[in-house]
Amino acid sequence: MSRVLLPRSVARFNKAVNNRVQGIWAPYLPPWAVIVHRGRRSGREYRTPVNAFRSGDRLVIGLPYGADSDWVRNLLAEGRGGVERMGRVSRISNPRVLDESDADELPGLAQYAVRYMDVLVADIDRAI
Repeated sequence: MSRVLLPRSVARFNKAVNNRVQGIWAPYLPPWAVIVHRGRRSGREYRTPVNAFRSGDRLVIGLPYGADSDWVRNLLAEGRGGVERMGRVSRISNPRVLDESDADELPGLAQYAVRYMDVLVADIDRAI
């Protein structure tokens, strides 16, 4: 079971309202990024703004709504996706959700965040 920091009502509101606005500037303004992923059933491409930071060749994203969010499930099912961050587009692969038991694999700030919520980590392959 994923650990949820914020209620699903906030997630629904953000998906319907805030994501549309944040999607305009999120690819350019750190710590924001946009995750590009395909729907599990529809195959449609989606773009989801998130707070993310890079640690070496890994992208680290906190999951305040839990690992059951649609974009997380889509990314895990596909096993790859894309990220638009600081005006650059990169491919990501090997996404995985880490919890507190995996804290030693995470950089400093993420070790603190994982106490309260799950964290998604993906490998950054290369710029497109």
